[in-house]
Amino acid sequence: MISSLLPEPVRRLAAWCVVFLLLTGVAAVLVWLCTVFRTAVTPVLLALLGTALLGPLYRRLIRMRVNRSLAAALTCLAVVVVFGGAAYVVASVLVNTGDQIIVSLRRAGEDLAGHLGAAGTSLEDLAANAKDLLTKFGGTAASGVIAGISVVGEVIAEAVLALLLSFFFLRDGDRAVLTLRSLAPRQAGDMLEAMARRAFEAVEGFMRGTTFIALIDALCIGIGLLVLRVPGAVGLAALVFVGAYIPYLGAFVSGTVAVLVAFADRGWFIGLWALGVVLAVQVLEGHVLQPMIQSRTVQMHPAVVMLAITAGAGVAGILGMLLSVPLTAAAFGIISELRDRYGGPDAAEPAR
Repeated sequence: MISSLLPEPVRRLAAWCVVFLLLTGVAAVLVWLCTVFRTAVTPVLLALLGTALLGPLYRRLIRMRVNRSLAAALTCLAVVVVFGGAAYVVASVLVNTGDQIIVSLRRAGEDLAGHLGAAGTSLEDLAANAKDLLTKFGGTAASGVIAGISVVGEVIAEAVLALLLSFFFLRDGDRAVLTLRSLAPRQAGDMLEAMARRAFEAVEGFMRGTTFIALIDALCIGIGLLVLRVPGAVGLAALVFVGAYIPYLGAFVSGTVAVLVAFADRGWFIGLWALGVVLAVQVLEGHVLQPMIQSRTVQMHPAVVMLAITAGAGVAGILGMLLSVPLTAAAFGIISELRDRYGGPDAAEPAR
């Protein structure tokens, strides 16, 4: 009765508002469940990302008639060697150059003190006290060393579980699709399979494109740092590669570390050249690589990416930042599949 009194546009708007509220409620419940069961959900999500990234290598081994289990094991071993080696190199470089960065900041403060007066003196004092602040912070953190060991153990356990799940996802991916179809109602089986495949293809395309862009960034910045004779250039290039999996923010952080190391060891002139190299690579990535590579997979506006990273950081910190963009890509893939099925010209035609 009331609906008949409302004009058609208002009723349509109300219907969309109800759909939006329902979707928001479902998303909130899913996020809450993921937070509660984080120790189980995190390895699964990491394993899915690993499977999406390693899928092409696994399929290549299968085409070479390698046993499925052996192919999955070799693929997982490859990722352990690559990412484990990169993490070791990055950590060693940061540990070895940390003191140099602090010394460089102190010298910069002393130089600026002669030109900027009080502002430069403040910067000098801040740089001079940086070690004391870090020492105090380390002393405070040392009181919670048991909790820290527990966190490290949990991270290692989740990483091992994610690696094992990646092995099974690679080997038994086809069985998982059949299981999904068997659990779904008969009428919805095709749709669920198509949505799952589209979402996984979106994540796979995003991971493949991001890895390719990360390799180019790391190669260009690494060559530039080697030419400038910056110490730890290989490790800094590895840091750039790892940071590229967090779009925009990861590139900013890794590039800043590379520039600081250049300032620390080679002085202002070489540091400015290193800054120019990093900025040039970032411009190349933003205006050439991203549009050319990601447009073939899932193209997301930078504003959407930044909002996803911010939301992921609020929910799960650094891990949320890492997972937010691939999950958003999967959501875009599902929406694209639904639009193709129900929003196309054929779907709009009335059934006869």
